[in-house]
Amino acid sequence: MSRVKSIDALMKYLRDNHGITIQGSSHKRKLRNIGYYHGYKGYRFINNPSRKIAYNDFNQVLAVNTFDMDLKSLFYPQIMFIETALKNYFLEVILQHGRTENFNIIYDSLLTYHKSHPVGSKQYKLAQNKRLRLRDQFYNVLTRDYSNDKQVVQHFYHKDEPVPIWAIFEVISLGEFGNFVSCANINIKKDISKSLNLNQSCDANGKLTESIVYTIKDLRNSIAHNDVIFDTRFKRSNPNYSLISSLQLDTGIQNISFDTIIDYLILVIYLQKNLMTPKHDLLKVVSRFETIINSFRNQIPIHVYNLILYTDTRNKINLLKSFIRL
Repeated sequence: MSRVKSIDALMKYLRDNHGITIQGSSHKRKLRNIGYYHGYKGYRFINNPSRKIAYNDFNQVLAVNTFDMDLKSLFYPQIMFIETALKNYFLEVILQHGRTENFNIIYDSLLTYHKSHPVGSKQYKLAQNKRLRLRDQFYNVLTRDYSNDKQVVQHFYHKDEPVPIWAIFEVISLGEFGNFVSCANINIKKDISKSLNLNQSCDANGKLTESIVYTIKDLRNSIAHNDVIFDTRFKRSNPNYSLISSLQLDTGIQNISFDTIIDYLILVIYLQKNLMTPKHDLLKVVSRFETIINSFRNQIPIHVYNLILYTDTRNKINLLKSFIRL
């Protein structure tokens, strides 16, 4: 059975087994602060454990940790703004179509995307299963938040009234919201896409909005849980081709793959510009990103930097600035 190592033993282990220079009270304190398991083990590779970073100094580990934390600080308020705006825009479309706040009526009359497939087909069953799971998810959220004394939920139950859709949107997660968008009928999908000023030539099937939500969701959840984001390891699946096409067409920026964090910045800026965020505010976000990556570049070997931020990053930043100024 392996013994639990002390902080001094962990420092010795890094020196002897990984060739990392780490010594003194300052490094000891910083290793305690970031944690060996959350810090070093979380930042010792890029994207997957087989792509280990060849550190030779503990200061390099700290640089990656600081870089990651700075990115979270940059992205978090942007993501929160986008999440709130997307829900509100979609809520407006839902109320226009349904002319009711009652979730059950909306569920029966508007969450009918499954009907766009032949009854009994594989696609029909998958869409219907997703719709049924969505209903269970929403009721589970309401049960949880009622039990947790969430006032926005308790208020309606105590008045013996159904919780309106706008109140439900206040308590569901971004992933649950994405499932809601996915289950909506094609007319609603099209209207929200137009409302968000998305490229209609790339949204023939109306799935562009849900692809955006799911893409943003992965980043949002990682930030909220203080998981590593610098290398986009949070990405659960490849974004829809339509999303990549629309971003490339509208921004003029090519080679968007979401394999590197700059591509998520492009999406965040693109959405905020569509939501009419002032240009100077968007330029400040991009400038702060530049400051973060410049500081990072000066603290680690250039070959490691280029594995994390590809060689076209500078060009993407310049094109993103040009897109903002349009």
